[in-house]
Amino acid sequence: MIRLVRTPAGEIIIDQTGKANGRGAYLCKSANCWEQGVQKGRLSRALKTTLTQETLDTLKAELLKV
Repeated sequence: MIRLVRTPAGEIIIDQTGKANGRGAYLCKSANCWEQGVQKGRLSRALKTTLTQETLDTLKAELLKV
C-alpha cells in the first residue's frame, strides 16, 4: 500500500515513511487501483480536497517510480 498525504500546507505528497503529518489516504500500487480511486472521486474525498489534473499526473508518475 502507498500512502498519499495532504499536508497542512495543502500539498499532496507520497509518504514513503507512513508518518508524515496531514490527512492521509492509502492506495495499492496497481494501475487499476489508481484509476478507480481517481475516476470515482475516492482519492479527492479521502484527502478532503480537489485534485487538479496536473497534481494527478504528477502523483501517478511518482507512484510508478515507487
